[in-house]
Amino acid sequence: MDGFLVVNHYLRGIKYDDLHNHLLSCAKNMGIDLRLVTNQEALFVDENPDFVLFWDKDVLLAEALEKRGIPVFNSARSIELCDNKAKTFLALDGVVHQPKTIFAPLSFFDADYTEFVQRAVGVLGLPVVFKECYGSFGEQVFLCNSVEDVLSHVGTKPFLLQEYIECGGTDVRIEVVGGRVASAMRRSNKNDFRSNITNGGTAEAYTPTEQESRLAVDACKALGLTFGGVDIMQGNTVCEVNSNAHIINIMQTTGVDVAPLIFEEIQGRI
Repeated sequence: MDGFLVVNHYLRGIKYDDLHNHLLSCAKNMGIDLRLVTNQEALFVDENPDFVLFWDKDVLLAEALEKRGIPVFNSARSIELCDNKAKTFLALDGVVHQPKTIFAPLSFFDADYTEFVQRAVGVLGLPVVFKECYGSFGEQVFLCNSVEDVLSHVGTKPFLLQEYIECGGTDVRIEVVGGRVASAMRRSNKNDFRSNITNGGTAEAYTPTEQESRLAVDACKALGLTFGGVDIMQGNTVCEVNSNAHIINIMQTTGVDVAPLIFEEIQGRI
């Protein structure tokens, strides 16, 4: 079996190289001929592999590959739903418990969002969490204590506001593969409300409760994910879902390597 590992052409760095090399090595050990192809290179490649492991968020490219009849994991639709936090919220609304969320109305140009922010804060209260709809590693996420604070982060990118749930900078990341919990860790950050390890958080192996496991599996199912990382806050509240989470951190924390589980799931689906 042969496949492409599609990664972003413009993202460079040790953490990305380590992840990509790990996936390539794991595939080789399982007898899978996996070739690294960037999203730029994939636009000019004619051959059709047996599958694509799509470790990027270039949704248009994922759709184009699917149009060629190539199985793509995760699917373009699933990546799109996870990449846009507003779409994630809508897809999971009524499925799992989430923070109260109000996404900003569309504007086609620079606009004054003061009235919207005032009304949203009136519903959600203060402090309130500001999130750009697109972002990773906890970036573009801010805890705001006033309307003015929120407005200072508003630019031209889509954003949403969420109620603040006090959890002491702690959450649980659960990795799900093929509708089953593969591993989990508890993340904590004493200096930031964001628990992300990239922002200085630490992690420890964790055994999720039955309810947390069910939430994670239900969230991934609703989003159509073959594999995914689900972040759960205090009160069994789903915060975010990642279509291509950085699995090296959870492997180093728990000793569980999710990569072979992903490849086994892909083998069973094609």
